[in-house]
Amino acid sequence: MADDIVALTRAELRREARDLIELATSEETVAELLRRGLDWLTRVVRFDLATLFLLREGKLVAVAARGPLASEQVRRHELKLTDFPTLRQALETRRARAFTHEDHAHGDGDPFDGVLDLPPGHSCMVVPLCAGERCYGLLTLDRTECETYPQAVVDLVEVYGQMLATSLQETEQKSTFERLHRREHEHARLLEAQLGGDEVGVLETSRSAAVRELARRGRQVAETETPVLVLGETGTGKERLARAVHRWSPRAEGPFVTLNCAAIPAGLLESELFGHVKGAFTGATRDRAGRFQMAHGGTLFLDEVGELPVELQAKLLRALQEKTFEPVGSDRTVRADVRILAATHVDLQKAIAERRFREDLYYRLSVFPLRLPPLRERLEDLPQLCAFLLEEQARRTGRRGVRVTPEGIARLAAYDWPGNIRELANALERATILSRKPELGAEAFDLPLRVPETVDGTVEAPPLQAGAVPTLEEVQRQHILRVLTLTQGRIYGPGGAAALLGLKPSTLQSRMKKLGIARLEQYVAK
Repeated sequence: MADDIVALTRAELRREARDLIELATSEETVAELLRRGLDWLTRVVRFDLATLFLLREGKLVAVAARGPLASEQVRRHELKLTDFPTLRQALETRRARAFTHEDHAHGDGDPFDGVLDLPPGHSCMVVPLCAGERCYGLLTLDRTECETYPQAVVDLVEVYGQMLATSLQETEQKSTFERLHRREHEHARLLEAQLGGDEVGVLETSRSAAVRELARRGRQVAETETPVLVLGETGTGKERLARAVHRWSPRAEGPFVTLNCAAIPAGLLESELFGHVKGAFTGATRDRAGRFQMAHGGTLFLDEVGELPVELQAKLLRALQEKTFEPVGSDRTVRADVRILAATHVDLQKAIAERRFREDLYYRLSVFPLRLPPLRERLEDLPQLCAFLLEEQARRTGRRGVRVTPEGIARLAAYDWPGNIRELANALERATILSRKPELGAEAFDLPLRVPETVDGTVEAPPLQAGAVPTLEEVQRQHILRVLTLTQGRIYGPGGAAALLGLKPSTLQSRMKKLGIARLEQYVAK
């Protein structure tokens, strides 16, 4: 009879395992999972009472019960492990056990003593619920008949107990991931609020027509699920634009998760993207969620995607197309609802020609490209960018009220900014640290002046007089005279000679006196 029961339920057991894992990764609660587990047992083994106990601070606490003997008193029952060595032994050995009449006579006593009136020698089975390195609790089965459960049935229910424990582990991990995601999302939103989070305002109120058009197109694509590829030189603010697209999108309340593909060793990138299971590689001591799982319901921003190893690009392509993937070391398919934004300063067309980037992945990512102009092409935004970056720094450092004077803006505009907005932020922070005044003038910025270039890009050097090399003082004198002519003798103010030369007006006047440049009227246009 027992063999017939086992043969009948093996296929059901496999189906139930799949169903429970699916249930554990769905939106159902632990209570629903346990209810479903006890309901299925009624088709496998006879019992008058099936009780699920979970371990809590050295106690076994009943959380669910099924069968004719189930009652509210049973569902509130608690046991101290120290009072029941056989139950503690079942947890330690992780083996199910059916109790015989002799066990009842010489064992710990009935766990339901005082709650139920079960006859001496009644059928009883204890099944540990253990998965991985953790034991979650016990499943107890009791019958009023005095007949020992057959070993084949005990073995079957033991397997089911392992399966139920694995489902509990899945549910717990999913709950932990969601809690961490909510915490990270709330932290990110708080951080954005603390730092101003005004990327949207900077883009949409830009004085540059190209940037305003970029913001308009960004708003349009944000309403869709279309992948966006943000292009631009290093330091142009590609992540800020991606955050703005996320905040404009219907996913704005979801997480915004970032991964810099150039900052993580190639051997760890797959794990960072898709997660891994315990034992997948040396050092993988526990299951770990990847960025795709963290970004579920929100946006995943892949910065410097052009640096992604070729061997990983195929798996990324599949994740984009099917929204499914397998964590490293696992054969279980995970589904993630993620919107992808990517960015790179790499010429991807050139990378495709050199077989460093997959063409099919490029076309998947670049459905809607957005190209950020370099700072040298939007110098009219310098006042707004300086105010935004200084406010951002003030929230971090506590030093408020710092501003850049018109002379300082003129000095900043005379530089080419190869590092773009990132370099500007560094220059402002350096000036803020060194300056004792709240106003940052031209003298606060130690930057080289823009060097004129010829059509072919080479630096144009002034010609020397035949047979003569001018002294350094003479070169300085001639250069100051040319700048004074350009400014019509004006030393002070934005665009004045002092601002253009990166000097304090008093320093420039002192140098003019030393070099014999005395009268300014001759430089003023008549």
